[in-house]
Amino acid sequence: MFVEETIGVTSAVPSARVAVPPAGVQAKPRAAAPASRPVPRAARDTSRMTQQYGDGLPDAAVRYAEERHWDVFPGAWLEVSDGVQTCSCREPSCAAPGAHALDENWPALATGSATAVRRMWSERPTASILLPAGRAFDVLDVPETAGFLALARMERMQVTLGPVTRVPTGRLQFFVLPGGAAKVPGMLRKLGWAPTALDLAPLGEGAYVAAPPTRLGGRGLVQWARRPTAANRWLPDAKELVAAVAYACGREGAL
Repeated sequence: MFVEETIGVTSAVPSARVAVPPAGVQAKPRAAAPASRPVPRAARDTSRMTQQYGDGLPDAAVRYAEERHWDVFPGAWLEVSDGVQTCSCREPSCAAPGAHALDENWPALATGSATAVRRMWSERPTASILLPAGRAFDVLDVPETAGFLALARMERMQVTLGPVTRVPTGRLQFFVLPGGAAKVPGMLRKLGWAPTALDLAPLGEGAYVAAPPTRLGGRGLVQWARRPTAANRWLPDAKELVAAVAYACGREGAL
């Protein structure tokens, strides 16, 4: 999560000497400082948005490509007009403002080249960071409450976990080995669950997720509940997580 800080610095400035003109000599009036040009509101809004979160997006996108070897691609971005955030897609009823693909051919845009990633985000620094599933990882997407319950349960059991994101729509997303999403329905049936009975969405090839620090409209930032680290570079198989996740989803559904 990106937090802005403002540090005030106070410095001692020696008193300036004032030249006094000789008696009978009239001092010349000091020239007035030129008036500064007003900054357009749109420019102020865009600058404010960049200060809030835009500076971290290009760096994060490059890190995902360089350090995790994940493919990434830029998505929509947020625009500010008169203090109101809107999605760059211009759709008033956009379901994921500032955090969705803009091109149907997005799978072809996704790349793991750090050079290409730098170029794409240099053209649009505030673009959202989107990661295609089904390549370096699949995702188990669950409600936030169930996700944190499963997370605590698996950590007590010392289950090896991969990165986990917290999406401001109230979801948690567990990263697992690619290919696992397609097997989840069968795993659930073996555990005695009907796949459609649980609010558990396996995301594989053809899907994508938003990565931190992408902002989802006014709802907030996508954040890491468990950050990518050297220790979780090797992702767990979906079968190692699905029992705990299914139990948590079933418990939440019964409440």
